[in-house]
Amino acid sequence: MKFEVIDRQSWSRKEYFEHYYSSVPCTYSMNVRLDITEIVESRHRLYPAMLYAISVIVNRHSEFRTSVNEKGEVGVFSEMIPCYTVFHKKNETFSNIWTEYHPRFSKFLDAYQKGMEKYGSILQMEAKPNTPINTFPVSMIPWTTFEGFNLNLQKGYEYLLPIFTMGKYYEENNRYWLPLAVQVHHGVCDGFHVCRFINELQELLWQKDTFNSI
Repeated sequence: MKFEVIDRQSWSRKEYFEHYYSSVPCTYSMNVRLDITEIVESRHRLYPAMLYAISVIVNRHSEFRTSVNEKGEVGVFSEMIPCYTVFHKKNETFSNIWTEYHPRFSKFLDAYQKGMEKYGSILQMEAKPNTPINTFPVSMIPWTTFEGFNLNLQKGYEYLLPIFTMGKYYEENNRYWLPLAVQVHHGVCDGFHVCRFINELQELLWQKDTFNSI
């Protein structure tokens, strides 16, 4: 993994970043519903399948890999990996676990399953240690569906990476739908970029061979 620092002076987003990061700090959320019929009918486990699909599109576009390092420099990670929440029924808390990204679903799923077996029952927030800096957060609220969801972060105006939240899927008109909230920083990500992300994610979910790679 590499972190390539952006030359702010020649950056095409220079004035937009400065406006939405410093002058008028701005983050925003977009809530959509995704057709996940292919996943449901293929009987793949929904959570790892969606973690994989989201990771594929995140790694496709630099605006979703843009962050600020410990020196305060803005740059782009060469690769992002998901860090996701796991719920514990025993005490009604959750843990954060991360899984290395792999472009083949079978390899990603294998790493996910091994991680869950080793860390999934640990009752603490950071169940899997040594979380890499190139992670993006994903969570799921599987107990209810939603049409709107927003995170209110005290230091959110300094956080550039995307945040994804899924809800409970449901059936409608013989199709299965999953609510997804995408929260981004306007300094690096405009409406165009979020819409492109959602459209490409949906296209990936419609492809019958997406989760059959070996």
